[in-house]
Amino acid sequence: MDEKIVSPCVINVLTPVGLQPVTYTADSLADAVQYEPHDGVYTLANTFDGGKVLKLDAHLNRLEDSARRVNIPLKIDRPALRKGLHRMIEQSGYKDVRYRISVPRDTSDHIILSIEPFNGHPAEIYRDGVRAITLPNVSRENPVAKTTGWMHDRDSVALPSGIFTGLLLDDAGNILEGTSSNFYAILNGELRTAGEGVLPGIAQQIIFEVAPAVLPVKREAVNVEDITQFNEAFISGSSRGIVPVVEIDGITLGDGKPGITTQKLREVYATWLKDHLETL
Repeated sequence: MDEKIVSPCVINVLTPVGLQPVTYTADSLADAVQYEPHDGVYTLANTFDGGKVLKLDAHLNRLEDSARRVNIPLKIDRPALRKGLHRMIEQSGYKDVRYRISVPRDTSDHIILSIEPFNGHPAEIYRDGVRAITLPNVSRENPVAKTTGWMHDRDSVALPSGIFTGLLLDDAGNILEGTSSNFYAILNGELRTAGEGVLPGIAQQIIFEVAPAVLPVKREAVNVEDITQFNEAFISGSSRGIVPVVEIDGITLGDGKPGITTQKLREVYATWLKDHLETL
């Protein structure tokens, strides 16, 4: 008898009558994107410390808000979703997971739940920082909504070897956000980040809460012309937290290493996160 092949990515659909299996398999969340709806909304996060979650209600609030902005009727049964996600994680045997919650436009009462094992991100991206390039010809149609259409479009953007992320620009050359993150620069003693034309991030909510104790925050985009003047820069996301950026478009920032202020922000962010994890 052939041995059953078990996919590391577990996918179910949460329906009004409970969890139902999907008809496909995938090796990872990235691999599963090909099966995701092109017209819908989604959110992506991970668990911590053996299954705890961070700001899950904030993720679901944004998911419902994204749906409203693109005219998808959505009211999530949050207890059922939490129960379904918990059941999937428990049955998988994974200690921690990355999970994606996707809502198709045409069947918004059938929510796709996907999980994969998660062991954290490589330590070197935090220790050494990452390189980025600006993307002047890549834009999001509706930046304040987290749509599956952008998920597909983003994955089609090829980045050069060694480049960790692309940074989206507006027509005036202002740096808006990363392809899957919020972007920040430290310039003239201020923490600068675009206040409009971007997706409000879940990690960004935490940064806005903790950063003022470290330095002033100004919700105004920086321009590509200012890159040579950046003292430091970083990106943020709910899965990665704060990731230092040490080079943009081949321009080295500071001494080419994660800066002191970014490291301090990482410390206060980590403290806040530890104090606010919750059971699923």
